Amino acid sequence: MTPKPAIATTATSTGPASERSTGLLQGLGAYGLWGMMPLYFLTIAIASPWEIVASRIVFSLVFCMILLSVSKSWTVFLALSRDRRAMIRLSIASVLIAVNWLTYTYAVLNGHATEAALGYFINPLVSIGLGVIFLKEKLRTMQWVAIGFGLAAVITLTFAYGNVPYIALTLAFSFGLYGFVKNRVGRTATALTSLTMETIILLVPALGFMIWLVLTNADTLVSAGPAHFWLLAASGIVTAVPLLLFGAAARRLPLSTLGTMQFLVPILQFIVAMVVFKEPMPPERLIGFSLIWVAVILLCIDMAREPRRLGSTKVS
Repeated sequence: MTPKPAIATTATSTGPASERSTGLLQGLGAYGLWGMMPLYFLTIAIASPWEIVASRIVFSLVFCMILLSVSKSWTVFLALSRDRRAMIRLSIASVLIAVNWLTYTYAVLNGHATEAALGYFINPLVSIGLGVIFLKEKLRTMQWVAIGFGLAAVITLTFAYGNVPYIALTLAFSFGLYGFVKNRVGRTATALTSLTMETIILLVPALGFMIWLVLTNADTLVSAGPAHFWLLAASGIVTAVPLLLFGAAARRLPLSTLGTMQFLVPILQFIVAMVVFKEPMPPERLIGFSLIWVAVILLCIDMAREPRRLGSTKVS
């Protein structure tokens, strides 16, 4: 009789911990891939941002449909299509992610990779704020201090750029809201089925635009040779894999934790912008980014302490 309670207790206590660990790995994978994505854009830079985004939508859908078939998830997908509330939220999410893709692609291809990195530095603050305001998530002292440094950095960088950093703010709020909507879709949607539905919603305008480019000889997909074609086709995998990981992580982690982890993206993007794209970093921008780095360090320390706090709570 004695072993049974012990087994039950272990299953109960390790279940949430296992879910959290899985979510953390999925989030790190998604953000790591996103952070290195500017390097992929270098290989397809002859295409316009509009063509790249349209290609990402079309080829992501192809990749997702293959995954649905392999995983035999069509029944789950059809169930999602009948969930009216989830469909409304996924429609909003699809518009937000399309805005995010287009803005980011334009930034990278037009010498604004540093400002794009700034957007993803601001983005976690947006996610944390949404979690506090709408989901009633509570922040710890160090998180509040980190947000203070983040806001100071945004103000400093606004003066450094000489105007409001529209690209950065568009990226921050579009993806922050995207994460918020995805967090609220519900259990009827898996990471794969929700992404498939998002790309289906965007398919008609994306496919129509690509056909128009081909008919007017303004495309690069067909006219730039087979190597470029396959590089653009790979955008389906490049796009879908981190989004699938992100969608899965968003279902397992609190929005505030997800927002904290997002700092990995701008750190990698900032390094790529400086080392590969050779974008300038005058002193005033360096001060602003230094404040952001302080916020990053504080949030990372807080995230590292959280498992110990949870363990102490269970023991007590």
